[in-house]
Amino acid sequence: MPPVITCVEDLRLLAKRRVPRMFYDYADSGSWTEATYRANESDFASIKLRQRVAVNMEHRSLKSTMVGQALAMPVALAPVGLVGMQHADGEILAARAAEKFGVPFTLSTMSICSIEDVAENVSKPFWFQLYVMRDREFIKRLIDRAKSAGCSALVLTLDLQIMGQRHKDIINGLSAPPKITFGNMLNMSTKPRWGLGMLGTKRHTFRNVVGHISGLDSMSSLSAWSASQLDPTLSWDDVQWIKERWGGKLILKGIMDAEDAEIAARSGADAIIVSNHGGRQLDGAPSSIAALPSIAQAVGDKIEVLMDGGIRSGQDVIKALALGAKGVFIGRAFVYGLGAMGEAGVRTCLEIIQKELDVTMAFCGLRDVKQVNSAILVPGTY
Repeated sequence: MPPVITCVEDLRLLAKRRVPRMFYDYADSGSWTEATYRANESDFASIKLRQRVAVNMEHRSLKSTMVGQALAMPVALAPVGLVGMQHADGEILAARAAEKFGVPFTLSTMSICSIEDVAENVSKPFWFQLYVMRDREFIKRLIDRAKSAGCSALVLTLDLQIMGQRHKDIINGLSAPPKITFGNMLNMSTKPRWGLGMLGTKRHTFRNVVGHISGLDSMSSLSAWSASQLDPTLSWDDVQWIKERWGGKLILKGIMDAEDAEIAARSGADAIIVSNHGGRQLDGAPSSIAALPSIAQAVGDKIEVLMDGGIRSGQDVIKALALGAKGVFIGRAFVYGLGAMGEAGVRTCLEIIQKELDVTMAFCGLRDVKQVNSAILVPGTY
């Protein structure tokens, strides 16, 4: 009998049963004490909604735009590394689900399926997320590959100049493909659905990187290259040359401070994402939803404000919109769906969020998601 799925939490529990521990933990963890990771989700709970009655709730619309792209609802799939280890060909399946639903999919630099793999399996443009590494020639080629694949927006991540420590990844010996240890093999032997899927695909490593760097042909060389490539010298000057090289829509991810948001607004980028990297970098930083209002107020209409971090429901989406975001990104939520049920699970995640957003909007007395603002919130709760 198939499991009954009512919410994103149901997808999480199913994914935890079906995905090997090292890859489930990679997605479902934060840095150090995980305080910021937990706050991203829990801080939504204190924000209360005003219920309105005796208003016309017919003919509701969730249609929206993000960076000029028309969407079925103001939600995009966030860039997440190693998605192809949550489920075989995971990035391709998630991109397909997003395309069919009418929302953007964002491919991570550190994906298992390459830019070209995804482009060959979808019919509409997707977005690409870029990490800036020391090897600038590789980064230039990566930007050019995204352009050649028809990607319609570049998401530049600014908050990974150095790597935050995630204890679970160290304990599990995280790698792609997985390290052959007794503990890992024993755990994977209890995930037959996952294992059969992996046997049926050729995509088991970081295909945006392997084959595109000279001398990078083994896991040991890839690990050494990756460890040496994060660039602590990344600056706002780099944003300028990347913008010029790219020439299209540019979104800056990792803004958590109003001062940085104002600099970003002057950079010529099209949008910013208020994001603390899912609580995976600076533990002790505020949650994304707590940082959002001051950032939105600081930049006003000078740049489009988006956010990610802790979105697990349509109610979280509407709260973020009410506090100044024009749209949100979901990461873990769609990854749970993918790990639980593949492409169908990603679609189910989006359907759940869409329904929750629609019904909540109606209860708040609105019929068009573009009308959402802080007036739907109970004063003093945000």
